[in-house]
Amino acid sequence: MSHGHGDRLIAALSRDSWMPLAATATGSIATTAVALALPAALAAAVNAVVTGRGALTATAYLALLLAGAALAEVATGITSTTATASAIGTLRLRVAGHLLSADVSGATRFSTGELVNRLVSNTATAGSAPVTLLGTLTGVAASAGAVVALFAVDPRAGLAFLAGTPVLVVVLRVFVSRVSGLYDEYQSAQGRLAARLTETLAGIRTVRAAGTASREIDRVLRPLADLSSTGHALWRAQSRTVWQIMLLMPLVEILVLAVAGLGVAEGRLTPGALVAVAGYAALGLTFVEQIDPLLGLAYGRSAAVRVLEVLALPVLPAGRRRLPDGPGALSFRGVTVTRGDARVLDDVDLEIPAGALTAVVGRSGAGKTTLAMLAGRLTEPDRGRVLLDGLSLSDLEPGCLRDAVAYAFERPALLGGDIASAIAYGTAGTTREAVRAAARAAEVDDVVSRLPLGYDTPSAGAPLSGGEIQRLGLARALLRRARLTILDDATSGLDTVTEAQVTRTLVEGMRGRTRLVVAHRPATAARADLVIWLEAGRVRGRGTHRELWRHRDYRDLFAPDAPDSRGEPHGGEPAGVASRQEASCPR
Repeated sequence: MSHGHGDRLIAALSRDSWMPLAATATGSIATTAVALALPAALAAAVNAVVTGRGALTATAYLALLLAGAALAEVATGITSTTATASAIGTLRLRVAGHLLSADVSGATRFSTGELVNRLVSNTATAGSAPVTLLGTLTGVAASAGAVVALFAVDPRAGLAFLAGTPVLVVVLRVFVSRVSGLYDEYQSAQGRLAARLTETLAGIRTVRAAGTASREIDRVLRPLADLSSTGHALWRAQSRTVWQIMLLMPLVEILVLAVAGLGVAEGRLTPGALVAVAGYAALGLTFVEQIDPLLGLAYGRSAAVRVLEVLALPVLPAGRRRLPDGPGALSFRGVTVTRGDARVLDDVDLEIPAGALTAVVGRSGAGKTTLAMLAGRLTEPDRGRVLLDGLSLSDLEPGCLRDAVAYAFERPALLGGDIASAIAYGTAGTTREAVRAAARAAEVDDVVSRLPLGYDTPSAGAPLSGGEIQRLGLARALLRRARLTILDDATSGLDTVTEAQVTRTLVEGMRGRTRLVVAHRPATAARADLVIWLEAGRVRGRGTHRELWRHRDYRDLFAPDAPDSRGEPHGGEPAGVASRQEASCPR
């Protein structure tokens, strides 16, 4: 995306925050007006002191202007802070809302750390741009007004001022164009650093267990080289520009004051006029002092582009139709999903019977998770349709669809505050007894009951294993009692006994409701009413586990611990032998 797109986002933010921006603009205009009036008031006071007439009145007027300048400055500071906070808050809400509505597969384009960096840091920088732009425009307006006033006091001094400013304008223009690209590189390096740091913090136990802390620190800090290189380039560009400006500005002021001084010597100007010329020349050069706001704008434009890349993620359009009562029949009609150059699913036609327990099996990359995401419209097919009880999911009102479909994931997030709220998350008006019943069905009630605060235990700090967290996610899905329940590898972290108990709940406790289970263990497939066998994005076979077991390739999916056609384990060393061998290893 270009900086032009970023400019449009900043313009949209300005429109959304127009009220605090208007108040800031009012304060800025008042401050500018007072600043423009001060040199004239100071000139009048000097002339009054020199002539001995009206000195008290002129001094009082000058004091009044100074007090007004102080008040306007305070008011502008308050309103500008409010405007900035409003713009940042609006942008963050927009980005967060967009992410939560986006196609899940599209959002995986960015790592978690990268998304956090763009949602927190880049939105703050881009959200500050409207106030920065307003300050820059006000500064330029003050400079322009000072030049007009300078011409009014002494046209010759005005011409002298204009003779020296074109070089300053060129220097600033070159500087801004140079740093814009550097800021893009700088923020990109920041994003890579944040992404790696987030990944490492998420896997801190793995790093500690592997003893790779030093190596991981080196990996996380690797983008620092790019960050340092770009930062030094920014510093060099800024230092080169600053010394050029610091050299040119005094030369312009000396030229203007020399012309005005000659005017006083010739009797063409009063001493007060010389003071006014000095004040307006200094105020006219304040456009050069906009270098910091210009840097902020360049930074804001770069950040806005990064935010827009998140806002460009495709959002699933909301349907309008309500879903009538139905048994939960799920259909895939000519479904094709493409990711990059690869087809994840290729022209899939499937009928999932209402009320059945259907297992989806296949090797890694076969398209199982994509099929599960399509079933609840977490993602959209590139071609084809997915239907629930005869209605296309894309036509359904989102709230209605969420009520009809429940998910349990391999790594569920425990949202809501405490354990009870995490189980009840997304289900309004749930009683504590209903929560406990769902937990019992997921074989996790005894685990929660042993916690010091039971179901009131904060979920963020609860001492739970991966398998126990999986069971809480499963309890959340069971609590929904939806017509379609989708388990995306949601029992992979369970031990054999617990999985058997949970599978019994899926088979018997949820009888009559449609269940779609991404399965890796043969025991789950053996108890399913229907097994869908995916291979390279296509349906390789469908039928019962017993029927598909006749295919050698199907049996190989579960090797080396595959069961026989009755679902019994076969092959490999007995468990006791393996345990004795492990125990005999030296430590």
